[in-house]
Amino acid sequence: QVQLIESGGGLVQAGASLRLSCAASGGTFSTQRLGWFRQAPGKEREFVAAISGTGDSVYAGPAKGRFTVSRDNAKNAVYLQLNNLKPEDTALYSCAVQRLGLWAFWGKGTLVTVSA
Repeated sequence: QVQLIESGGGLVQAGASLRLSCAASGGTFSTQRLGWFRQAPGKEREFVAAISGTGDSVYAGPAKGRFTVSRDNAKNAVYLQLNNLKPEDTALYSCAVQRLGLWAFWGKGTLVTVSA
């Protein structure tokens, strides 16, 4: 059974950095696209970034230039480096695994709170 566990969230001030981690288990993930999503209070979940098995990455607009997604296939892990955080980045950040073109498996998320 696939399991994704996120960590690294917390309460920080605007301008700070955080590194989120997502550990995957219960399958083989080295060739699969891994992604990060976030859901702010009262808003829909939105895509943040994703990385393919070969390391190609894609970002949503708000993440470009401030966030960096990376992965370690040996550890079945994906990371999201968050720099220059803003209050509008406050959200529950979740990782996901894509299979057959769908985001099929999800973690429960880690909360990032950015104070002004």
